[in-house]
Amino acid sequence: MKNTTKIILAIESSCDDTSCAVLANTKVLSNVTANQLIHKKYGGVVPELASRDHQKNIVPVVNEALTLAEVKLNELTAISVTKGPGLMGSLLVGISFAKSLALALSIPLIGVNHMQGHILAHFIDDANKTGAPHFPFICLTVSGGHTQLVLVKNYLDFEIIGETQDDAVGEAFDKAAKIIGLEYPGGPLIDKFARDGDFTKYKFAESKLEGLNYSFSGIKTSFLYFINKEVQKNENFINENLNDICASYQKHLVTVLLKNAEIAIKKYGIKYFAIAGGVSANSELRLQVKHLCERLNVNYYIPKFEYCTDNAAMIGITAYYKLLENKLSDFNLTPQVRLSVTEF
Repeated sequence: MKNTTKIILAIESSCDDTSCAVLANTKVLSNVTANQLIHKKYGGVVPELASRDHQKNIVPVVNEALTLAEVKLNELTAISVTKGPGLMGSLLVGISFAKSLALALSIPLIGVNHMQGHILAHFIDDANKTGAPHFPFICLTVSGGHTQLVLVKNYLDFEIIGETQDDAVGEAFDKAAKIIGLEYPGGPLIDKFARDGDFTKYKFAESKLEGLNYSFSGIKTSFLYFINKEVQKNENFINENLNDICASYQKHLVTVLLKNAEIAIKKYGIKYFAIAGGVSANSELRLQVKHLCERLNVNYYIPKFEYCTDNAAMIGITAYYKLLENKLSDFNLTPQVRLSVTEF
């Protein structure tokens, strides 16, 4: 390969997935992820169990990523790793491994903001059918821990223009799923059952905030009260109406998300709109983004499913742009449980 090609090994271990990718500039050579199934048993991620599984998975995942990419350790330009936000123990496993590898190979270490990774995943060569968005663009970043509208001015220049004031939309999906007896993670199951349901059948509360901010706590509470009330009248209510419940609730959450997105697009005069994060895999959200942007005559960018959920490729692409700007990390790099998308 030419000397101008940057070969980056990326590690993502912020929550319950251990992922490693190898990139040649913006092209993904491999992207391997080990999922942790043990958390289904508890209805949510158990931090200590997640850390232990990362310790077991990280060496085989890294080895497989290098093998699939047909890249040797001495060919690597840099090692990148998620530094936050995320679970302390999980982040620590990835950072400790990345530090050791970078030190052993005497190559740069690049700590990456997980939320920036979700946004910059759009710049992976094959991330979108329509190519990468142009600057500036607005990105709706939606996951289990975050719901934000971000004005992306450049690869490393972000401004939060709206965000949740309490719960994230991913949590609103998962908590509702738990209430109606679905397994964790419940968001994908709600999406699955909603496809055969009537989204007009039930209505839920909508939190009203000033500006472009969100609130999902009240929506979750209204859902709980609704289910409890209906089950008191008919103990089989959930089983008899599962598809309609899921369709109505999902449609409501997507409508809330895109209401602010439309306001933001008009306010900033933006012609490019993107979605990112785990919830961007939701089929209803993807469909409604398409409809919204076609109505507003705005270009839209929806990433492939593999780049929506937590993955190391998005960490690698962010590291690539940081490397170009010589924004490297020293070996005092520590996990940051809380980290804004505007922080480096």
